Amino acid sequence: MLFTPLKIKSVTIKNRIMMSPMCQYSADTDGLANNWHFVHYVTRAIGGVGLIMMEATAVESRGRITDNDLGLWNDEQIEPLKKIVDECKKYGATVGIQLAHAGRKSEVTDETPVAPSAMNWSNEYKLPHELTKDEIKDITIKFKDAAKRAFKAGFDIIEIHAAHGYLIHEFLSPLSNKRNDEYGGSVENRVRILKEVIKSVKEVWPDNKPIFVRVSADDYINGGINIDEIINILSHIKDTGVDIIDVSSGGLLNAKIDLYPGYQVKYSEKIKEELGFKTATVGLITKAEMAEQLLKDERADLIALGRELLRNPYWPLYAAHDLKEDIKWPKQYERGKFRV
Repeated sequence: MLFTPLKIKSVTIKNRIMMSPMCQYSADTDGLANNWHFVHYVTRAIGGVGLIMMEATAVESRGRITDNDLGLWNDEQIEPLKKIVDECKKYGATVGIQLAHAGRKSEVTDETPVAPSAMNWSNEYKLPHELTKDEIKDITIKFKDAAKRAFKAGFDIIEIHAAHGYLIHEFLSPLSNKRNDEYGGSVENRVRILKEVIKSVKEVWPDNKPIFVRVSADDYINGGINIDEIINILSHIKDTGVDIIDVSSGGLLNAKIDLYPGYQVKYSEKIKEELGFKTATVGLITKAEMAEQLLKDERADLIALGRELLRNPYWPLYAAHDLKEDIKWPKQYERGKFRV
């Protein structure tokens, strides 16, 4: 199944291997993609990745994690991304982009971070400005504007980043959201900004192109999000037209996490069972046989690889050999194809 195509709306991903979004911290302060990003992503396309999900790309300058993150807050940032997308597609890859806002975890030098509540991530981070309701509306519009630019750049998929302790996750978790208005308190209120961002993006994103949402299914801290809470949260976006939930965990605070191969798969499986969403799973998955088994057991629909694809951009070619699957190699590399 690892090399079975997955059709979502009008987009067909050639296999179930997804490159998880991973920040490269390699842009200049203008947020522009450069030669590093071009080589980095195109290499994974040549290596056979089905879906390349580009790293967290900020919808405004203060929404970057660092000074060197990618951005899509102005039109100048479109063309360098388009160059990467066009080249990746030549090798059969589907290309998505993760639209993001770092919230209180922003370390941008000359900006004041923002958050649902005036609580910093740790003593090493700046105290964030608590967003007003008008400012929240403005951020949802920035997501929409970034989505419009993503379409112009040729991306096939948008992923809304609502995980890892960044802005939307900060609204979702009661540990970081202490508001008393319609954006805080109940689950229905805490999920409001995510629903508004999805709605805003859908105003400009074509109906036939997929939308993913990345969530942290566990804060690993008492009183925070756990699997039951995330299912409750996701039930509120079930009718918004989101196509896949990209299931991760952690990041809200510096919690202790028991790491082992596939440690987050149980969350993906539960979300599929309870809500019927298609899911992507991620987390120390390195072996083709394990990826294959997860798909056959219907615990996920996409297998997202992070660090493993940093180590080995040609992982899909090795995985096909391990699973005795004959896939097409780039013609320039056919001499290196494994002999059966």
